[in-house]
Amino acid sequence: MGDYGTMEKEEIFSKVLRAGRRTYFFDVRATKADDYYITITESKKFTNDDGSFHYKKHKIYLYKEDFEGFTEILNEMTDYVIKEKGLEVISERHQKNYQKSYDSNGSEATLEVTSSKEASNDFTSISFDDI
Repeated sequence: MGDYGTMEKEEIFSKVLRAGRRTYFFDVRATKADDYYITITESKKFTNDDGSFHYKKHKIYLYKEDFEGFTEILNEMTDYVIKEKGLEVISERHQKNYQKSYDSNGSEATLEVTSSKEASNDFTSISFDDI
């Protein structure tokens, strides 16, 4: 018995999209009848407590008879999200608080970047008598 059942089909055409911890692989493959289909694979990197890492993968198989419907719904969904929320990434993890620091001459010295969660905990109560 060979590896017939586990052997992946050869990629005909491939593209990769790297997006932070995620990588998306778009592959055109051939069926046994030499027709083409697309696989979309999401690979996400996870780090273990000991520093080692592993990947979790999810795969979608998209056949030609589904291209039109899939594309139509995907476009509708992405248009809706952009219309409702714009292109700006608003998740807390991606929000940054930019604070300018100045030297004694009043010139800009550095630009400190903290996450919005960190910044919300950095408030200090002072009175004008303290200055």
